[in-house]
Amino acid sequence: MARRFTLAFLLVFVAGTCLAKDKKKDPDEIGNRDVGKGINFYSIEKEMALGRQLALEVEKQAKMVDDPIVGEYVNRVGQNLARNSDAKMPITFKLIDSDSVNAFTLPGGHVFVNSGLILKADNESELAGVMAHEIAHVAARHGTRQATRGTIINYASIPLIFMGGWTGYAIRQGAGLAIPLGFLTFSRGFESEADMLGLEYMYKAGYDPTSFVDFFEKIQTLEKKKPGTLSKVFSTHPMTDDRIKSAQKNISEILKSKPEYVLNTSEFNDVKGRLSMLHNRRRIDTKEDSSRPTLRRSPGSGTGPIGDENGDKKAPKDEDERPTLKRRDNQ
Repeated sequence: MARRFTLAFLLVFVAGTCLAKDKKKDPDEIGNRDVGKGINFYSIEKEMALGRQLALEVEKQAKMVDDPIVGEYVNRVGQNLARNSDAKMPITFKLIDSDSVNAFTLPGGHVFVNSGLILKADNESELAGVMAHEIAHVAARHGTRQATRGTIINYASIPLIFMGGWTGYAIRQGAGLAIPLGFLTFSRGFESEADMLGLEYMYKAGYDPTSFVDFFEKIQTLEKKKPGTLSKVFSTHPMTDDRIKSAQKNISEILKSKPEYVLNTSEFNDVKGRLSMLHNRRRIDTKEDSSRPTLRRSPGSGTGPIGDENGDKKAPKDEDERPTLKRRDNQ
């Protein structure tokens, strides 16, 4: 009898332990699990204070996109994802004016997205996938947990100076010591966790999780066609074949298929067009060759609807217009 009781107890204990471990793989438990648990010398309050300091330094030195329409859209997409995440702190989203296809996260809930990322994405779901990955880094507190491990430079010794896109950062110590971007590179385990959590977050927010994989496969294809042109794409956390396969496995094993997913919205198309117009205008303004013809917009043309490739103006957006839905067949 005692042996049976002991065996039954062990089975219950093991089952309970397995369920506890699987909680992180259950999207229905989002918000009711502590994904940021781990050795961390930084309290949440200290991390948030540190993050504000670092974010201010980046904003001082980087060229930010100050367009209110674009900024409001990026923040709204981000906040929707954040509400469907495990984050225990407020998250801010800022857009850097850079052609580089990248995004990064600072401690304390500060996510920076490069405008080049939006321009390269084909739809809102792809953008949401990348942003959800960055939100996962915030939720799991990867920045300060890794700093605690001592695998990167102690964040308390920063602030940073953003030096022209992704060329590097520097620490204000005397004349300034340049350091590589490696201090933003998370461990393989943290990146894998952020991939899994990010897929769950975008899934819960209604987006198709396969868009995350589609985006990186597309980037890899472009790199193969023109080697070197996209060598800095996600330089802080490169998407390897193993990570893509792991993401595909998590999608099939963890996330139940839904009849419909949000794939795109008219707002994404409008914002992408607006950013493209801003980037083209910047290139024209910076041309110094006076021997070549330049383009000039007629007065008031910048305030109208965004035109398509043929120059036709789009009709005003219908307030009741629904986002594009993507059906997914049950496998």
